[in-house]
Amino acid sequence: MATMTTTAVVSVASCLLALIGSMAAEYSVQQLPSPLSHLGEGPVWDADSQSLYYVDINGAAILRYDYGENKTYSAKIDGVDPISPIILVQGKPSQYVLGAGNKIVLVSWDGRSEKGALVKTLYDLGESQKHVRFNDGKVDPKGRLYAGTMQLETMGDMFQQKEGKLYRFDGKTGGEFHVLKGGVSISNGLTWNEKTNKFYYIDSAALDIKEFDVLENGDLQNETVLYDLRVDGKNPGFVGDGMTDDVDGNLYVATWGGSKLMKINPKTKKIELEISIPAKQVTSAAFGGPQMDELFVTTAHTANQEPPAGALFKVTGLGVKGKAMHKMVLKD
Repeated sequence: MATMTTTAVVSVASCLLALIGSMAAEYSVQQLPSPLSHLGEGPVWDADSQSLYYVDINGAAILRYDYGENKTYSAKIDGVDPISPIILVQGKPSQYVLGAGNKIVLVSWDGRSEKGALVKTLYDLGESQKHVRFNDGKVDPKGRLYAGTMQLETMGDMFQQKEGKLYRFDGKTGGEFHVLKGGVSISNGLTWNEKTNKFYYIDSAALDIKEFDVLENGDLQNETVLYDLRVDGKNPGFVGDGMTDDVDGNLYVATWGGSKLMKINPKTKKIELEISIPAKQVTSAAFGGPQMDELFVTTAHTANQEPPAGALFKVTGLGVKGKAMHKMVLKD
């Protein structure tokens, strides 16, 4: 009898776990009203305005999806092209830090007009770096900007070149840019786990996700490969792109060429869920919404792909919450 009871309990527990797992996977994907971006990227949620900001890199546009209105506004800034990333600024709700080619600039925008204005250049990588542009970037828990570069698409195969770098910028106009990592092909997704003091980073061409320890001054050490995207040592047919994480520390990795996001558990180093997106080139993701439980996803429509490629999407029903995104602290 005891054996039968134990077996029954185990059987019931297994069924419950299976049911919970299937429920967690019952997500839904909705296309939001937005322009089709040539290269949508860099989503960042602003809890204050209940808006999602992102960019169309090659379209040289900054965009704002207004959650309450269910509407997306778009603007261009004269002389700022290409654009990536867009960064929110602490205490300055109508100003944004942008990557503009090989420069970091400050712009102003009211969030509705079709034009924004250049305020000033915060940092210029200079003539020696004219062949690169900024790509992905985010702000750490201390208000510092981490942003990486890649070789310009017009100058050859970005996957073969290693002209990019990952930088840290502490927010003072003209101040020092600290090189955290060199020899990068396409500097891409980045996020932090504040509980474990870990930093996660993607160089798309490396076909993996790196993990670092973060020092007090923001430097990185103890680089390791957290997750290798290769299948049996071979290219899986896609590369890692942008990335975010939830409150439990799980990573959500966009796949350029993979039509999906991968939820990866850093503790087990395994994929827990694949989230299908109706666009081949999935570029990045950010949690948002009033409860921080909706995942916004940017995509691209390069190579004349058909709609909805390039649209902004929202994933609901994941059963998880994201973290508030940090704003940059400017020191002058």
